[in-house]
Amino acid sequence: MIQPPTLPAMTPCPDKRFIAVIFALCMTAAGMAPAADGESADSRLQKALDYYESGEYATAVLEFETVLELDDLPPDLHQQAEIYAEVAEEYLSGRSLQPTGYAIIGGGNYRENSTSAGSGETNDAFLKLRGGGRLNYTLSEVSSLNGTLDYRFREYSDSDRRNDSDLRWNGSYRHRFDDNNLTAGVRGRVSYRGDGDYRNDYGVFSTYRIAVDEDDQITLGAELRRRSYPEGRLRSRSRNIAEFDFNWTRSLMDGKASFSLDAFGGWENATQNRLDGDSNFYGLSPTYNFTLNDQWGGYVFFWWQNDRYNSERYSSEPPDETVAVATRNDDLYELGGGLTWDFGEGWSLNPEILYIEDNSNIVSVNYSSTEIWLTLRYDF
Repeated sequence: MIQPPTLPAMTPCPDKRFIAVIFALCMTAAGMAPAADGESADSRLQKALDYYESGEYATAVLEFETVLELDDLPPDLHQQAEIYAEVAEEYLSGRSLQPTGYAIIGGGNYRENSTSAGSGETNDAFLKLRGGGRLNYTLSEVSSLNGTLDYRFREYSDSDRRNDSDLRWNGSYRHRFDDNNLTAGVRGRVSYRGDGDYRNDYGVFSTYRIAVDEDDQITLGAELRRRSYPEGRLRSRSRNIAEFDFNWTRSLMDGKASFSLDAFGGWENATQNRLDGDSNFYGLSPTYNFTLNDQWGGYVFFWWQNDRYNSERYSSEPPDETVAVATRNDDLYELGGGLTWDFGEGWSLNPEILYIEDNSNIVSVNYSSTEIWLTLRYDF
């Protein structure tokens, strides 16, 4: 099998001056660019509202995103378009600040499947909570400031298993060039990892969205971030990450469905002598969203990532306990889907399922799990 070329390793710490220069150039280009000669923001939003009223939800979302930017939306196309429509109405009424939020509560079951490392099956019920908000502030006809907070919590019935807690945030500046948009900002997350350990992620990012036509858009993205485990047993996993992303989204079936394909890749520099060293990664993720009617919709997705590390380690493979020296090579898979029932203004019920499988030539890290849950969501 022909191995792909190895990407160059990162320096132990990204040059802060380099990050600052890239970020400043993006911000300067956006701030100094003249307003587009094309359609006004009001006319673009009115066109998106027309698509929404006619039931072309996927096309409406693409048109809304020419002017607005909302993160952490529900998976259902009708709900996405509905939230965008409410924000668009506020924008058209002359309000510079457009706040939105959501709250989610539910429960499910987590099953850790048997692995070649010898672990047995584990079944745990869990409680799932999530809440967040968005603030969009219009600066001008072509620019805006955007910020989000998203908190996620999961409590398991097994008292020996850690509870998950995760706070995600971002802030960005967005500038419109007629049909296209440039966004630059900062984002990160703080995650509880059990036994008093935390994980902190933070970095800078930029995306450029290209509206090919009313049914297609392409987004190019780049991010430099730090993943830090400040102390404790997981500190060796701290690393610097550079990632590049290409996304294509197309509206289908007269706006009743959409298909999205995400391709990404990058490299990680292990800054605390991680056992497997530095790594390169790349992957693909297709997603299909569909609408059955104004109340029912759903989605299915597949995600795959390959990680190739550069440090050799010992590997033992039961039952013969043969010991070998190898560099770690992982294939990570996720397959999921769900349905959404929109039963009232802002209210939805969502059954979902997720299967995860990690395959590695280092047997001890192999893993698979199946999760199923039902959540009640309220968007306001």
